[in-house]
Amino acid sequence: MSEFPPCPKCKSEFVYPSDGLLICPECFYEWNPDEEVEAEETGSKVLDANGNELKDGDTVVIIKDLPVKGAPKPVKAGTKVKNIRLTDGDHNIDCKIDGFGAMGLKSEFVRKAN
Repeated sequence: MSEFPPCPKCKSEFVYPSDGLLICPECFYEWNPDEEVEAEETGSKVLDANGNELKDGDTVVIIKDLPVKGAPKPVKAGTKVKNIRLTDGDHNIDCKIDGFGAMGLKSEFVRKAN
């Protein structure tokens, strides 16, 4: 077992030091072990269309009509969505929209509500 922490990106255990940085030979990610916590927090930020940071439980407004597969009508721009949950992946917001049910949204199509 290595005395270095696993790679924050790919979780590889084969990490080695070089010039004050830690390097992962599997994904080639380099990071400063002193700033490790900061790097992990930065990677998990989800931003709306205006660049505001979103958090679990926020209320957002859809800024563009979004077509929904299998639905006869799109989700209209201006629809308010309450109590969002942030997830990993392409559609990084999970929510429930009245009239449509549970759905995944991309953060680039919403703005944080006041």
